[in-house]
Amino acid sequence: MIGLKSTLNVIDNSGALIVECVNVLKNKVNNGWGSVGDEIVVVVQKARPVSAATQASVNAVKVRRGDVRRAVIVRTRKAVRRPDGSYVRFDDNAAILLNNKREMLGTRIGGMVSGDLRLKGWGKIVSLAPRVV
Repeated sequence: MIGLKSTLNVIDNSGALIVECVNVLKNKVNNGWGSVGDEIVVVVQKARPVSAATQASVNAVKVRRGDVRRAVIVRTRKAVRRPDGSYVRFDDNAAILLNNKREMLGTRIGGMVSGDLRLKGWGKIVSLAPRVV
């Protein structure tokens, strides 16, 4: 259940560390609350520092503090019910940043993600994740 002003950890290597949700996209069913697999608009609250040497390199940080980006929710503290009746809950809220074409901004994922992402059309994220629950 991610809503307005919710903070999420970023688990990709895009350069952002913590983001804040400002809008849940295309989710009129649940009154503006987002769950695993939903797309949201976020503001970067905390990002990795950028040094002058790494700014010119190929692996430069792609986001800065204050940037407005899209993201997909990959973990939530709120328990999500699966079709078999089991519930899955994580220790934190987490997201992965996207570009305007709905592609991942980073190239790696550094943490577990929910298996429900595959059902919602985010197979690329599931395939890159080190662990799927």
